[in-house]
Amino acid sequence: MSKGERNRSKKENRRAETGEISRRQFLQDAGLVIGGVTIGSMALLSACGRTGETTTEPSPTGTTIGGIIYSPDTQRTNRIPPGQHETESWPVLQAGGVLQIDPQDWTFTLSGLVDEEKVLSYSEFMELPRVKVLSDVHCVTTWSRLDNLWEGPGSQTIAGLANIKPEAGFVIVKASGGFTANLTLSDFLQTDVIFAVKHDDQPLSAEHGAPVRLVVPRLYFWKSAKWVTGLEFTDEDRPGFWESVGYHNRGDPWKEERH
Repeated sequence: MSKGERNRSKKENRRAETGEISRRQFLQDAGLVIGGVTIGSMALLSACGRTGETTTEPSPTGTTIGGIIYSPDTQRTNRIPPGQHETESWPVLQAGGVLQIDPQDWTFTLSGLVDEEKVLSYSEFMELPRVKVLSDVHCVTTWSRLDNLWEGPGSQTIAGLANIKPEAGFVIVKASGGFTANLTLSDFLQTDVIFAVKHDDQPLSAEHGAPVRLVVPRLYFWKSAKWVTGLEFTDEDRPGFWESVGYHNRGDPWKEERH
């Protein structure tokens, strides 16, 4: 038995003793993984079988299967971007401490280039239509976590609440603690962008951005701001918190746009 096989065996034994299961087993039990391959990858594999060719490039829009939107990057043959390594853990990273936010005190504001500013309470936000998105997470610190199941209102639903003026081309994401992130309107309106209130069918924790965190699967994870409190639509780009201290303005992990 190889060293890798021994390590996997020890890991499986620990899970059996503690009653834990792996995330991949969880997703497989939920019907989101078939034979170790995500359902979102099946269309790609089927296409490869028909043409006899393979590709590492996903389709530009997400695939919806069984009511779940599969982020295009989950359809890549190689899902780990350059300079990244896979992990099943979920490190907690932020500037400063974890913010503890009482949902009853939380509001979500839509402002900027809109016909009328809109403010939602937590209860109003939670009544919005939700979607589920399966995506990968790529942190600029080099770890990647595959097959994350998110639930919450999609970015297109949120944008639909505000009559955005035609000159708007950018979104400034605002969050508690003075944090911000900047996105092009095009990146923001992708079908797999979501305001998550759940992760892997569990309520989002404070450590990971509760009560609401933005998730932008196709960019490095710093763009997926924690503790989101609103959006400002603008006609000019402004660097966000991390961008202003040297991080790349866009952050495409497949191009290694880190700094």
